[in-house]
Amino acid sequence: MDLIPKPDQVVSAAGNVAHKVLYGGLADLRPMPRTLIDDGTLREVYHYRPSGHVKETGDPVLLVTPLAAPAICYDLRRGCSLVEHFVTAGRPTYLVEYGEVSFRNRNLGMEHWIDEVVPSAIREVSAHAGGRPVHVIGWSLGGIFSLLTAADQPDLPIASLTAVGSPIDVSLVPLVAPLRPLLNWFNGRGPLTKGYQLLGGAPKPVVRWAFQLSSFQKLVTKPLALASHIDDTEFLAQIEAVDRFTDNMIAYPGRTFGQLYHRFAKGNQLASGEFDLDDRTIAMSDIDVPVLVFGGANDGIAPVPAVRAIVPLLTGSPEVRFEIVPGGHLGMLTGRAARDTTWVVMDEWISQWSTDEEPAVPEPKRRAKGAKKEPVAAVSAIGTNPARRHSSSASRALKK
Repeated sequence: MDLIPKPDQVVSAAGNVAHKVLYGGLADLRPMPRTLIDDGTLREVYHYRPSGHVKETGDPVLLVTPLAAPAICYDLRRGCSLVEHFVTAGRPTYLVEYGEVSFRNRNLGMEHWIDEVVPSAIREVSAHAGGRPVHVIGWSLGGIFSLLTAADQPDLPIASLTAVGSPIDVSLVPLVAPLRPLLNWFNGRGPLTKGYQLLGGAPKPVVRWAFQLSSFQKLVTKPLALASHIDDTEFLAQIEAVDRFTDNMIAYPGRTFGQLYHRFAKGNQLASGEFDLDDRTIAMSDIDVPVLVFGGANDGIAPVPAVRAIVPLLTGSPEVRFEIVPGGHLGMLTGRAARDTTWVVMDEWISQWSTDEEPAVPEPKRRAKGAKKEPVAAVSAIGTNPARRHSSSASRALKK
């Protein structure tokens, strides 16, 4: 709002305040209709029902939720919902979420998600969609789970992988880097280790606090931002939706939290391209499907360099594409700018690697076991690739 508000701004501001007071909010938080098609221990697989008279066509999309974050990350609010975007376009859309994590789940480690949850969801979605291959999209830790699953089980019916804001080299995360010497000094016997062992994981209040801390500057300036945008209905609606997302954080199981703490925050194991799990080592170079990677220009949790670190590790993939898009950790996925950047690139990518749509380039054959690996394709930021059909001045400016 201007320092001296215009008449239309005053009217809009008054209307927003009245709507907030009388109806409790401005955001349309209605969830997209869905049906449960499969479930298990901390695994619920949903199919989003087609919208109106829209007919589902093409290969299915599976949205993989990260631990601790609620599944509404993909269905934030009407108008800023990746689920709504896919469903209204007729894309068969599915999601796997984990439900409430409790103390009784404290002994579940990352093996549960990599061996059981994500593979089962992929197979169920493929079967439900008539045997079609699945385009797997994972945000944050959901992207890391998806990458490790694809590397470990190459027989899964995966058409392509998309990792959104998934940090691979944790040493490049500013929030973690200053703490690494302290974490290594305690050598697994510090107060954090004792704390999560005693509590059986990271409880919801701690997870919520950590997410808010990662956007501390926005948290501090939020009252001023609300006051200066009180006439902007879309801005206020987005704030409401993000607040609901933050209020619904989920706990981490104890053993999984311990693995993330020791192997990621302290050991930075994924940066080497390999991850030790039980009695085997998973190598990112074993991923043999196309991979799309997104980095958020303003992401403090998973900065661009930490995310881009996956690209040189994917030597077995027929194509790797890296895109820098506007937004922070959540905003790059489902912010207002994502509608014209992230989602557009996803649509292009899925069409390119779908079985019943004209691909943008000939689909390369998968590498046979023992065959020589092909070089990884060049990467680009959104708006800088001359072969792209969509771009925007805002996204191009990110590379300047």
